[in-house]
Amino acid sequence: MNSKVISALKITGLDSNVITNLIEIPKDIAHGDYAFPCFILSKTMRKNPIEIAREIAGKIKSKDFEKVYAVGPYVNFFLDSKKNAVEILEKIIKLKSMYGSSSIGKGKKFMIEFSQPNTHKAFHVGHIRGTSLGESIARLREFCGYKVTRANYSGDTGMHIAKWLWAYSKFHKGEKIQDDEAWFAEIYVEAVQKLEGNESGEIEVAEINRKIDSRKDAKLVKLWKDTRLKSIAAWTPIYKDLDVKFDKHFFESQVESAGKKIANDLVKDGIAIISDGATIIDLKKYDLGVWVLLRNDGTVLYSAKDLALAKDKFLKYKIDESLITTSVEQNLHFKQLIKTLELMNFKNWEKYGHMGYESVRLPEGKMSSRTGTNVLYADFRNELVDAAKEEISKRANVSNKEIGLRSLAIAMAAMKYSMLKQDTNKVIIFNKEESIKFEGDTGPYLLYSYARANSILDNAKYKQTDKIKLNSIEVNERALINELAFFPDEILESCNNNSPAQVTHY
Repeated sequence: MNSKVISALKITGLDSNVITNLIEIPKDIAHGDYAFPCFILSKTMRKNPIEIAREIAGKIKSKDFEKVYAVGPYVNFFLDSKKNAVEILEKIIKLKSMYGSSSIGKGKKFMIEFSQPNTHKAFHVGHIRGTSLGESIARLREFCGYKVTRANYSGDTGMHIAKWLWAYSKFHKGEKIQDDEAWFAEIYVEAVQKLEGNESGEIEVAEINRKIDSRKDAKLVKLWKDTRLKSIAAWTPIYKDLDVKFDKHFFESQVESAGKKIANDLVKDGIAIISDGATIIDLKKYDLGVWVLLRNDGTVLYSAKDLALAKDKFLKYKIDESLITTSVEQNLHFKQLIKTLELMNFKNWEKYGHMGYESVRLPEGKMSSRTGTNVLYADFRNELVDAAKEEISKRANVSNKEIGLRSLAIAMAAMKYSMLKQDTNKVIIFNKEESIKFEGDTGPYLLYSYARANSILDNAKYKQTDKIKLNSIEVNERALINELAFFPDEILESCNNNSPAQVTHY
């Protein structure tokens, strides 16, 4: 928010933070650059807010403003447009790509956990939303001075793994293990379908899960480890496309034993109980239902594993704050987790945050990895790349290599922007034709705008050492300068709210 306006309004006696929160940006620049509503002052000053606005406007005498006048209960401020433009442009030129950054996170360690694909399953369209969201929040935090650790956490044990291993051993034994997400996804869907109404199969799967949990069946453990590695390898090209790198990758198998110990300790401490052989925490009095930590056969659920991971994050990595992004389907689970951390007197429980985001759907309906109706990342990517190639061919005569490079960049922009522009509480209905458009509210249009802006600078033969001289400034130029001036505020608010959508709207 403009410091000159805030300073001028100190005559109201209000705190600077209150003033900042009250200042508005007029929709029409003809009504000024900033406006201050005087309603809050009517009670203390015992006057009509219209009269108060006139008094304040009459008292402000500053060369920083072309004019200050009252319109009804508002005080409208017109900045010295030429002076303001020079100041903003000089700041941008000086700071370059760091314009808009802040130091609010200086000295603070922030860990964000996102993406979270499970091994032996598909990396699908829904994962793109979580991955894009997490990476964007990480970049916002870094831009505001935080030391950020990007963490991924994948399920590499549990019933879904047991189902996959069961199907592979039954119907694909001896088949070459591939580092292909589609191959893993097909076998998992096959397992789900063939286990439906299959009691003997379910018993066999439960036995496989127990053997993996105990690590006593060497042959089965080797198959699990070999397929696990190939499944993880399949993510490498995906993260390269999405321009995401993780500092730490956690796996459920690493926190299993610690999770069991915590579950048993919670029973000793009277926080958890044994019910029908299972270890549970009764959270009904907090309207959070019952949380199961261990099955009645002693195998550990991801609830207990998450407790172990929470402790690791703060104790081993010495972080100040943690944020986990997952689908909204996990909202209850994380409320149960955070409440349990509180009951355990875990000192950092209030700094263990969770953000749930809604699903991604195609126009034809909801996707599911269980039924095979999920759209795999690779298929989704290739469709967008092909659509981008078609559009490029209409507009430019370039080599096949150049078309390949441009089409991938455009596809990634279409994909990520469409995921980031929506607030997390909104379901995304992904429309390929809309997302790939070269005009409007799309990623490709932003790329086009960026290229055009650079072209303008090149044609102007602009140098960063040039001194800025302005003889006059027109209304549309003034509006543009104001938009550039708002950027630091937008970044700060987006960072504080963990809201990349706010940046995309800006």
